[in-house]
Amino acid sequence: MIKVFGHLSPDTDATCSAIIWSWYLNEHTTYDATPYVLGDLNTETAFVLNRWEVETPALLENLATGDQVVVVDTNNPQELPENINEMNLVQLLDHHKLVGGLETATPVEITMRSLACTATVLYDQMGPAISTIPNNIAGLILSCIISDTLEFRSPTTTPHDKDVAEKLAEKLGINITTYANEMFAAKSDISSFTDAGLIKMDSKKYDVGDKNFRVSVLETTTPETILARQDSIVEAIKTCVAEESDVDEVLFFIVDILKEEATVLTYNELTKQVIESSFGVTVEGDTEVLPGIVSRKKQILPALKL
Repeated sequence: MIKVFGHLSPDTDATCSAIIWSWYLNEHTTYDATPYVLGDLNTETAFVLNRWEVETPALLENLATGDQVVVVDTNNPQELPENINEMNLVQLLDHHKLVGGLETATPVEITMRSLACTATVLYDQMGPAISTIPNNIAGLILSCIISDTLEFRSPTTTPHDKDVAEKLAEKLGINITTYANEMFAAKSDISSFTDAGLIKMDSKKYDVGDKNFRVSVLETTTPETILARQDSIVEAIKTCVAEESDVDEVLFFIVDILKEEATVLTYNELTKQVIESSFGVTVEGDTEVLPGIVSRKKQILPALKL
């Protein structure tokens, strides 16, 4: 049996891509595949799975040496189980830049494309089999594209992503904007999350110079609900840094989907320094608004410097 999973802090693309690709492997290849997640779901992803009546994948609690695995939506060892290099990696499908650090004992099938989300990569990889997808799988692919492109607002969006989304929406009889608003409303409900949970909900570790940052992004239509918890979030960040030996600091971005801007918490000298150096601004308070910044992959991570 092949275990299919995405990254830690699973978002809609990582979670649904594991489900989508498991369906394809089971229906159109000789592989026996099961999707898993590596952490708790955010509210948007939970909404999507409920909307398309898809069971939440089980939490992958351990991997044994030699287990057959397929990794989707990441190629970064920091975002995967610590013993990932002891696994028999069969396939890797992703849309992020190549990070390095993964090792395999045998050749592996790798598909990486510069598209807005992994689900679009999977759509293409299915070839003629795409005509056989049931509505719930089509709905998951559409949801991934909407989520990762912020309904085509993100600069990561390609014409192909949009074309695939429109084809799937037509097949399903769905208005993209109406459905996107439902997804974003679900994403914006953070009432059930602790401050520590918000920090790790959508977070990636990233080296900047000689420092290792946890770069956390919360996409919302109601940024004020997150900013209302600013003081307690900063305290939770301090705890996170103290507890994680491989994290020097946390950069916490609140992306306003509707205004298409990000507010970053600048609560100490290091966060102020990196934001000033990276985005050419002068930070005077404990937050800084960055107009036009919505994408961690294309606008935030590539810009970070000390």
